Amino acid sequence: MERLLENKVCIVTGASRGIGAAITSRFLQEGALVYAFSRTEPAHPEGATWLACDVADEASVEAAVAKVLAEKGRIDVLVNNAGITRDGLLMRMKTEDWEAVLATNLTSAFFLSRAVVRTMLKQREGCILNVSSVVGVVGNGGQANYSASKAGLIGFTKSLAKEVGSRNVRVNAIAPGFIETSMTDKIPEDFRLKLKDSIPLGRVGTAQEAADAALFLCSPLASYVTGAVLHVDGGMGM
Repeated sequence: MERLLENKVCIVTGASRGIGAAITSRFLQEGALVYAFSRTEPAHPEGATWLACDVADEASVEAAVAKVLAEKGRIDVLVNNAGITRDGLLMRMKTEDWEAVLATNLTSAFFLSRAVVRTMLKQREGCILNVSSVVGVVGNGGQANYSASKAGLIGFTKSLAKEVGSRNVRVNAIAPGFIETSMTDKIPEDFRLKLKDSIPLGRVGTAQEAADAALFLCSPLASYVTGAVLHVDGGMGM
């Protein structure tokens, strides 16, 4: 049986750890040719091809995408997963912390999507997946910058889906909840227990579960799905 992403050329940002690494590994299992974009070469999943790219820099993004096109001649899937946090109460938040989070989490999706969408429109086929978050839906105290960036990704997803749908280019998002990653490892234990209590399924999620949702939306299984936000949060955002 043919694998779901056999020979599909995929770009994944933030592929070195957490959800990004899980998505990369899952895509590779399904036959994808994955390019991992990051500023420095990380320990990305074996089988992926690393390309130097600062996703928050317009020229760097354009150059990296051009290299993929020069090597493969097409781009089938883009996963905008790169993200950072710089938490703090709004009245104490530095302007640079606001700008850095918005640049990495939201503006990068604009740069990358714009760089690949012309090719996808010409192909009359393609898929863009944006990794948002439950806090982009419900908000979170101390994360105004992160929540704003993730909420922005949802609006961006829906708008772009309407722009490119007539050419069979699909744009969707996943909104993970409390997923066990190196980012969530920093959360104090007492707060982790409170978070678990707020999850109807009564447990935290895994990066693999988020990756499975990403695979669904980027594969032919979701050929009639666009503009959707798939919540992978155990019911946390209800």
